[in-house]
Amino acid sequence: MSDPLADVVTLLRPRAAFSKSVSASGPWRVRRAEHGRPFYCAALEGSCRLTIRDRDPVVLEQGDFLLVPAADAFEMSSLMPPIEGSETMPVEVGPGEFRVGRQDGPADVRMLVGYCTFGSPDAGLLVSLLPSLVHVRGETKLASLMYLVGEEARQRRPARDLILERLLEVMLIEALRSMGGPALSPGLLRGLGDERLSVALRRMHEMPTAAWTVAGLAQEAGLSRSVFFERFRRAVGVAPMEYLLGWRMALAKDLLRREGGGIAEVAVRVGYGSASTFSVAFSRHVGLPPAAYAREHSQSA
Repeated sequence: MSDPLADVVTLLRPRAAFSKSVSASGPWRVRRAEHGRPFYCAALEGSCRLTIRDRDPVVLEQGDFLLVPAADAFEMSSLMPPIEGSETMPVEVGPGEFRVGRQDGPADVRMLVGYCTFGSPDAGLLVSLLPSLVHVRGETKLASLMYLVGEEARQRRPARDLILERLLEVMLIEALRSMGGPALSPGLLRGLGDERLSVALRRMHEMPTAAWTVAGLAQEAGLSRSVFFERFRRAVGVAPMEYLLGWRMALAKDLLRREGGGIAEVAVRVGYGSASTFSVAFSRHVGLPPAAYAREHSQSA
């Protein structure tokens, strides 16, 4: 059976943008504005505080891993930060290594910090299916993966970009699957955490071309139509057929970018009986006819 989480992360096409090692000592504060870039951090030693706009502060402790799939404005600081309004500039002390705060003496905190980009032009839709913040404790594998990403990013060896993309895919999947429970914000992970809903989600990803209805998906989940609809909407954040449409359109965009034309073939591969029906649905959802979208985006794949 298909794995929706792996499907989404693979379609996001993550690419490494920057990775660095950071140590800090004394009172310090660093502010960043990422404009939707994915940010991740592994705390190797010590503790620090992360504050994201419109969220409660998060304390990162040794062994913690944090991922923000679409970071905006945030700040990192010592647990006892300097006076409000002051900011500490990182100082590069070696290739890919930075020091914050006091420059002498042992470090209070050591972290691996990284940013990546998503190659998919449909990243907004896909990221909306993920939690807005992932905070994982006690998963040393994630810090190891981050270290590998950083090492690979700093070297220009053959197949570097391909290896980085695969490492980032593994790291994102490992971080996301380490989360769970009803406290998750609505999205794909929360839906997959529901034993009944996960069956329907996997079936949609396994057979996107099937003529699914709410009643048919409810039957797959072993629930009544009304219970399934409401439970899906609360857990995933959208109605079942809205989710299916979004997933079909994401697949269609990917096919059009990679294969250019072939509208009729793409239509069949994402569950539409005719090219005209697909074109109407695609144009309404994307704002461009599929042929125009293929011409505009095929060179950027």
